[in-house]
Amino acid sequence: CTLDSEVALRVGGDFFFDPQPGDSPVKLVLIAGGVGINPLFSMLLHIADLQGYQEGKGNGYKMGTVKLYYSAKNTSELLFKKNILGLMNAFPGKITCRFHVTQQSSQICKELQPHVTGK
Repeated sequence: CTLDSEVALRVGGDFFFDPQPGDSPVKLVLIAGGVGINPLFSMLLHIADLQGYQEGKGNGYKMGTVKLYYSAKNTSELLFKKNILGLMNAFPGKITCRFHVTQQSSQICKELQPHVTGK
């Protein structure tokens, strides 16, 4: 998106990501807060599995980019943070994440620091 682009957002409800072989790569923006990460983390794992399968077969799903924005009170409440960092390392430039904390009172570990904004 660029400045002044119109986007559609959806909160709650049934949602999934099920691309088919041959579909054009898409750019996904995933926004989660607290335990709302659960379905989005499943999508991230599904995308990573599809990409691994595609690389092995030479056809099928071609990964676009995935940007995850995930907020919690503090880094200890960021569920799956180590797994998300692992996906970012496995798919550099394809999967990125910005963690946002609203009530952090302790030091943020070095591994998370480059990816965290907030208090």
